[in-house]
Amino acid sequence: MSLHPLSDTDISTIRDQLHELEVEHRDLDSVIAHMIESPPPDDLLIRRLKKRKLGLRDRILQLEQMLTPDIPA
Repeated sequence: MSLHPLSDTDISTIRDQLHELEVEHRDLDSVIAHMIESPPPDDLLIRRLKKRKLGLRDRILQLEQMLTPDIPA
């Protein structure tokens, strides 16, 4: 975590990035589901899309943590 509090601009930027990543993550869900249902499925492309989706999920979690205030123990 950063040692200084986030500015309103930083928070807005992070929220915008978060929204874009969540939309892309949902879109990948749809694309992957469609590809699995369409014969013959391209297994290599599906694996690549799933890997991209996992990367997006990791980045989404990082951004969400940045927006969560630190709670003193």
